[in-house]
Order: sequence, then C-alpha cells, then structure tokens
Amino acid sequence: MVRYIKLGDGGRWEEECINRDSTLRLGYESPHHQDCLEGNWDIVREYWLGERNGNQASATNDIREIRAFYEAPKDDIWITFYRGRLWWCNADAAVIKLDDGTRTRRAIDGWSCETQDGELLEIANLDGRVTKVQGYRRTICEIDQSDYLLRKIRGEAQPDVSAAKATLNQLKQDVENLIRGLWWKDFELLVDLIFSKMGWQRLSQLGKTQKGIDLDVFSPIIHNRAFVQIKSHTTPNEVREYFAEFEHRPEFQEMYFVVHSYAGCRSDLGIKDERFRFWDSARIAELVINAGLIDWLIAKRS
Repeated sequence: MVRYIKLGDGGRWEEECINRDSTLRLGYESPHHQDCLEGNWDIVREYWLGERNGNQASATNDIREIRAFYEAPKDDIWITFYRGRLWWCNADAAVIKLDDGTRTRRAIDGWSCETQDGELLEIANLDGRVTKVQGYRRTICEIDQSDYLLRKIRGEAQPDVSAAKATLNQLKQDVENLIRGLWWKDFELLVDLIFSKMGWQRLSQLGKTQKGIDLDVFSPIIHNRAFVQIKSHTTPNEVREYFAEFEHRPEFQEMYFVVHSYAGCRSDLGIKDERFRFWDSARIAELVINAGLIDWLIAKRS
C-alpha cells in the first residue's frame, strides 16, 4: 500500500525528517502512546472524541490516521512532497514518542526522491491525480493511483505509455523515410519551416544566401545568429570544411549542419564545439513531429 503523510503543518518538519533524521513524524500529541502500541483503540478514540467536542466524524478521522501511523507494515510505501519532488520511503515498524509528544518512525534506508533506476521524481513529471494530494487538509491518506506510483518508483514503464512510445517510434521511422525521399529543394524548404516554427527569423532569402551558407537565421529570444548548412548527403570531411568556415565568421554564434542521409556517426566528425549542432534524419524527424509539419511532409510526398 502507498500512503501520503504531511510532515507537520505547513511542512514544518520536512527539512528535519527528510534531510537530517530520516524519519516520519506525526503530531496528535496525547497521553495514550502505550495504548496505541497495544491496540487499545477504544480508549484512544474516547480521548480524541473529547478533544473534538464530541464530533464523531473528526474523531473517526483522527483514529484512522493514528492507526495507520502505528500499524502500517514496514513494506508499505510512504510518500510526501518537498522542494518540487516526490519523496518516498519504507518505515521501520517501531513507533517512538518524542519529548514533545509527537511520534516518529525511522525511514528505512532514508527518504529518496529518485526511482530505483535513478530518475528524479519531479512533481512536474507525475500524474496530477497523485500530486493533487498535496492539497490534502489532514495528515495521512491512502493514494488512489498506487499501482501507477509503484511502477514509477520501481522504474517500470506504464503499460499505456509503452504502447504510445512504440507507436511514436514507428512514426519517427516513417517520417525519416519520407524525409529521405524529398527533392533537395523541398528538403531545404522543410528545414526552413522547422527553424521558423522554432522561432528563428530568416535574414536571407532561401536559395540566395551568402557563399557557403544555406540559411542565415536569427533568434530574437536568445539573440543568437546561426549559420545553417543543408545537404542531402555528406561526409565527415565536408562537415569539417563547413565548420572551419563557421569558425572564421564571428557574426555567427551557432552553426547547424542539417543532412537527411549520412552513414556515419556524430563522433566521426571530431567536432566538440558546443556551438555546433548536427541534425541527421532521426533528429529532423523529431523536429517535424514536434513542429506539427507531418501533414506538410505527407502532402509533399503524396
């Protein structure tokens, strides 16, 4: 089972529990710690019924949360949210009463904000049905999407996501094949459209650029000017020749070499300059999909 725990009002125990003590911590201070350990829940309930001025619903919720803290087995997973990430742990069965009346359980192996294969559990990348529990007004509750969350923590692919990825991979392959079949002028136009969709502004007319440059583009967002060379086919030596030309052009801050048919690997080029971008057919296919240019491409090849 997966349970959420709020580590204090407003998260006041988060730093202490997660980064220093490796514990879970519960308020509900009362003189009945031993009764909780022994399962004397009727006695505990009477105490909290008095604290809630006879409100049966409130007392019932109090006991539900306190029992979960005392009785949840150590193979259950506890989660909380802290600094933009989901944190999880298993908790040792022993419940300890602190001097201030709060209770703690030790987080076995500490709290973690990573999946078991090392991926960070960023809140932005989690299902909203899980992260919405951050707004829970009480202290402890069960997680509805526990199967999803367990797969996420274990680093296992979600079944529907795996199916979608397989479909997307096939689409990328099909788009690559379409790109390789473009007439060279249409390929140049496609690259121009990609840059335009990415927010780049063309400074030179397509097909009538400066010598050695197919596209001269400018990004008004990052204020960079880019040297773009477009080829249907190329070799490592040819790429290096164009890069040498780029190095002698201080007015350009970036270079893009775009080619749809290249048999080698990026590492064959021997260019490690961070200003240099090499787009092969696989990268171009991703950009076509992301830019919404599939219909344009299909129309050109139909």
